[in-house]
Order: sequence, then C-alpha cells, then structure tokens
Amino acid sequence: MNTRHTQAEKAQQFMKLHHTGKLLILPNIWDVLGAKLLEDVGYQAIATASAPVAFTNGYEDGEKIPLDRVIENLHRITNSVNLPVTADIECAYADEGKLLEKNIQRILETGIAGLNFEDSDKTTGDLIDISKQCNRIKTIRKIADEMEIPLFINARTDVLFYSHFFSTPEEQQAELLRRGQAYKDAGADCYFPVALKDADMIGKIVSTIKIPVNIIALPGIPGFDILEKLGVSRVSLGPSFLKIAIQSMRTLALSLLKKEGLPSITENEITTDYIKSLIKSV
Repeated sequence: MNTRHTQAEKAQQFMKLHHTGKLLILPNIWDVLGAKLLEDVGYQAIATASAPVAFTNGYEDGEKIPLDRVIENLHRITNSVNLPVTADIECAYADEGKLLEKNIQRILETGIAGLNFEDSDKTTGDLIDISKQCNRIKTIRKIADEMEIPLFINARTDVLFYSHFFSTPEEQQAELLRRGQAYKDAGADCYFPVALKDADMIGKIVSTIKIPVNIIALPGIPGFDILEKLGVSRVSLGPSFLKIAIQSMRTLALSLLKKEGLPSITENEITTDYIKSLIKSV
C-alpha cells in the first residue's frame, strides 16, 4: 500500500523526469496489466488517459464513467507498480468549491504523483473562463500542499478545439500563450496544449512559458527528435495505445473469420506465463 511519504517521493521523482532535457514518452494505459507491462519493459512512470479508461469500461469519454470507478481503478494501478503514476482526471467531476476540494482529496488518496486537469466545461461544452480555471488549479495545489504531496499538475488547455471562439489564428495562438502563463502562475508544473502540431508555435510556447510542455502524439506533429530539440519535455499518446491494441485484435479477428491467422496465435511470443509474471505481485 502506498504511504504519503512514498507518494511524495514519487511526485518528486516524476517532477525530475520532466527536467532532464530528454523527451519523456508516456504511452497512456487504462488498467493494472498495462501499467505492469510498461514497468516491466523499462518505463520510469505510468500515465492513464480518461478515454481508454472510459472506453474499456463501456462508457463514452467526458466524465461519463462514474468517479468512483475511476478512483477504484487508480487505487489498483498505483498499488500495482513501484513507479510514479499520473492520472488523467479531466475536470475532477466538479466545478469549484467544496466538491472540487473533496474530489481532489479523494483522487490524491489513490497515491498518484501527478494529474492532468483540463479547461473544457463538461456541461456547457465551452472553454472554462481563464480566471476560474486558475482558481481551480490553485485549489488543487492547496489540497496537495495540505496533504504534503508535491503533486505534478499538468494543466491541459483545449483552446485548439475552439477555433470558432477566435476571429483569427493569431488570436487563438495568443490565447494559448495567455493560458499557459496564467496556469503556470496559478501553480501548474506543466502545460498541455492539446492538438498543437505547429513546430514554431510549440517552440514559442516552450521558450515563453518556461515550464515543461506536454504534446500529444497525433498525425502531423513533428518527430520525436525535433520535439526534443524544441525543448518539449513530454509526449503523451492519449487513446492511441488502446487504438493500437484494438487494431491488432481486429486484424486477427478478421483473419480468423477467413480461417487464417493461426500462426499469430501459435507463434505469439507473449505467453500466459509472461502475463502471470506481470501480475504475480499485484
């Protein structure tokens, strides 16, 4: 079982991983087995993503899966590995005030070292006002400090999903910079401009905001080597790790319908014993 002391150490360790000058790549998992797999092959941290967690439990993304289920899943993941775990908690299933404080406390009690916190309103579908979002980030920091956890807050912005809010691309880019600076000032440790692909803008954000920047792996982003040269600290996969797993399963399933694909089963290097070895300490 995680203790506050080891949780604090893991949070500090997770922070350091963003300040090495090398790109931290995190394939986002959704369950204990995925976490154990990444630990086994040599990853230094584990990250969840809200969409895979929701999808694999039969829910749409966007805080449709009950928070109790998310928290139970996080408990199991953090207790299964010796690595820092960062959790995608969307908007923490709360607006402001006491409910946000309560939910953050419950989430932190799972033993996580970091979290993603986003600025899209799940009820209205709009961007959350910047001052309100800053207050929400300050609340997270306050609760973490009270619990003596140097929590790594990854402040996600969905500005690029809201082009219709801005008259020009330049206005949208200015808002990306404005929110990044504001979230940093509110206590964020990392800035996550979702869907950002433009190398020049990525470099500008890195050099202007001066905190670690997280980019999500999407078609059209610069290569890993370029992102590292630009100063990006972290790349997340979001739902892509799950998509790759489903692609493999679907391809085999279609082959089997044609009575093909038997070697994929009989020659698979992933054995039952290997899977058992991953979960034996859970």
